[in-house]
Amino acid sequence: MTETFAARYGPWALVAGASDGVGAALSEQLATRGVNVVLLARRADVLGELAAGISERTGAATRTVCVDLADPEATRQIIAATADLEIGFLAYCAGADPRFQPFLDTPIADAEATVQRNCLVPMRLCHHFAPSMVQRGRGGIMIFGSGAGFAGGPNMVAYGATKAFDMVFAEALWAELHDKGVDVLGLILGKTDTPSLRRLEHARGLLSSEDETPPDAAPVDDVIAEAFENLTAGPTLMVGEQMRATYQMMGSLTRNETVRLMAQAITASMGGDR
Repeated sequence: MTETFAARYGPWALVAGASDGVGAALSEQLATRGVNVVLLARRADVLGELAAGISERTGAATRTVCVDLADPEATRQIIAATADLEIGFLAYCAGADPRFQPFLDTPIADAEATVQRNCLVPMRLCHHFAPSMVQRGRGGIMIFGSGAGFAGGPNMVAYGATKAFDMVFAEALWAELHDKGVDVLGLILGKTDTPSLRRLEHARGLLSSEDETPPDAAPVDDVIAEAFENLTAGPTLMVGEQMRATYQMMGSLTRNETVRLMAQAITASMGGDR
């Protein structure tokens, strides 16, 4: 008999960064597959509305946890809020950079918060939840990364560095856990049509409104579909044809050439501003 998705990855999933974009879509799809979902983000009102809608549409149970992942106490709060649940699936979708500013023009506290949110919290959550998955011999972990982690580039100094960490962390975790029944997948996303990207590009004058779709941005539903299709094919998935082509092209360059290309591409996307 084929094992169902819920039997392998349930009964509960924890989705960090669930309020919109990739996290919201992933939460909905997990619930559709019969897994109850803990939705984690900062905005209580948005989470409550999303959780109610998911439960109504899918019949899955939901729980909301309102936590600022940049808070040093975030991991402790999350663990306490889920202590009575069996978490069989962990997805870390948080960590977008809403500022896109030069490193020296922003407070160092912003960079430290990015490291906390993108590196320390997912590492701590995996260290807490993965042992039970290993003990049960089943479970899944998804860590959403970014092509920003391929090489250093302007206006995303700390962000790009944290995404490089996420990529290698997911790969190393897969190396240790995939033969213990726990599927680990690190997803490297390119430009994705999320509310945060729309806000950023509108603020930079690249979109006429936040209702406009950014050019060349991958639809969220396509990203989530690829994620589920490749869950057992870790450790790393380059999401979308554009990202796969970019990664393949970078493989023909030296490290220094890759960094220069990244810098040029980001500068061009900013309209030539530095």
